This record gives sequence, structure tokens and C-alpha cells, in this order.
Amino acid sequence: MAAQRTGSYVEVAPGVDIYYEDEGAGAPLVLIPGWTFTTRVFDHQFAAFAGSHRVISFDPRSHGRSTVTSDGNNYATQAADLAALLAHLKVENPVILGWSAGSLAGWHHVRNRGASGIRGFVSVDMPPLGMSCEPGDWVEGAIPDLAGFFQGVQTTQGQRGVVTWYADNVMIEGEMSPEVTAWVVEQSLATPPLIAANLIADVCFANYLEEAKRVDAEIPSIFFVADHWAATAQPFLARHCPNSRVEAFGGHMMFWEYPERFNAVLAEFLSAL
Repeated sequence: MAAQRTGSYVEVAPGVDIYYEDEGAGAPLVLIPGWTFTTRVFDHQFAAFAGSHRVISFDPRSHGRSTVTSDGNNYATQAADLAALLAHLKVENPVILGWSAGSLAGWHHVRNRGASGIRGFVSVDMPPLGMSCEPGDWVEGAIPDLAGFFQGVQTTQGQRGVVTWYADNVMIEGEMSPEVTAWVVEQSLATPPLIAANLIADVCFANYLEEAKRVDAEIPSIFFVADHWAATAQPFLARHCPNSRVEAFGGHMMFWEYPERFNAVLAEFLSAL
């Protein structure tokens, strides 16, 4: 929450400006925030890696400081915006790190362009399947839970309530101070409720298992998994992504709540590439 960085904007479509931050020099590390969140969640990673890497992050369209638009509020378009940003910045062979639904944009980038132009892939607490009828599949949630989440974010008041509950029960393990709660909710509410709901629907119906398998087969990759569903995620990944490293600890925002442990594992992964 403390770090303040100076960002810039790039127009990725007519009238749509994407806010981004680009710090440091060296091998590029691209950080994609999750549903309704912004570059600010990666304060600890900018601080830890900008001295050795070129660290890039952005607010996706209709998130944070980027243009709110009725068009393209899905992870396919977010992947296209990511590609436009990388081209604008002349980034080659990045490590892509997606947190939560940001992983979907990363996998869609692989769907569009393949894995050969990516140096490594990091997925932070996101299954490649939104829903599934197959027993034992690691998915984003049961249908009643996902339906409740979708219905809950239809209004600003509902979105505030859902995000507050989710932060306190899923994102962060420790005690939520009023300051942390306000910081989390402030980020999310920059995305209007109906756009937030549209993005949740896209998450629910996502299927990027083939892209996750492709990444697993072709480039180094690692999954960070929260403790609360590690017992399901670990055997699922062992079946489908056997070459990928899996680290399970903390909650959904383990990279923010436990930055020393997260950054140490990430640094080890990056140094081995």
C-alpha cells in the first residue's frame, strides 16, 4: 500500500487508454492483476524485483486508472490489450505472472500467440477451469457459490459487500484492519458493478486447460496455490501439468500477505530460467 510509482498510458483501442507501470531493467517480468484489481497489489513485487528485472504491470481496461468502457470486458480482450502493451514497450520473451483471473489473460495470450515467445509462466491461485462436472477437477467454485458471487456484484453496495467478505475469508488469512479493508474495496469499486459481473461470468465459463497443458509442456511454469484448496489443486495439477512446480501456502493474496516467502520462491524460479 505504501509504494507510489509513476505510470504512463497507451491507447490499445480507439478511446481506450491502459494505465501501466514500467520500472527497472533486465529480463522482463509482467504482472497481471486479478478481477477488478490494479498494479497496486504488486507493491511488494515491484520493490523486490525492479532492482534486477524490468517489472511491468497495468490496470486492465475498466480497472483502476484505465478507461472504463462498455466494450471488451472479458479476458480475451484483456489478452489483446496485454499484447498491445508489450508491443508498445518492445518487450520480448517476458515471464508472465497472472494473479487470480489475471492468469486467464495470460493463458489467452498463449492461445493467441503460443508459448514460444514467453520465458516462463506463473499462475497465482487460479484454476484453468471455471466450472466442471468431473469429480476431482480443480475449479473456481461450485455453481451455487459462483452464482451467488455473480448476483452479489450487481450493485455498488453488493460489490462492496462481496469484496469485503472475500478479502476477509479468502484473500487474507490475518486480521483485516479497517485500513486494509478500505484499500481492497477502493481498488475493486473502480470497476462498475455490471462490468465486474460480466468479468465474473467470463471467469465462471473459462476453460484454459489446454493452454495450461501447453505451457506445462513447452516452458518453465509454476503454480502458487492457496492452502484452502491445495488438497484438490495439487493432484489435479499433477495429472494435467506434471512438469509445473506447485507451491501451496497462505490465502488468495499470499504474494501480498507473505511477500518474503512468495518473493523467495519467485526469485528462485526466475534465477533458474
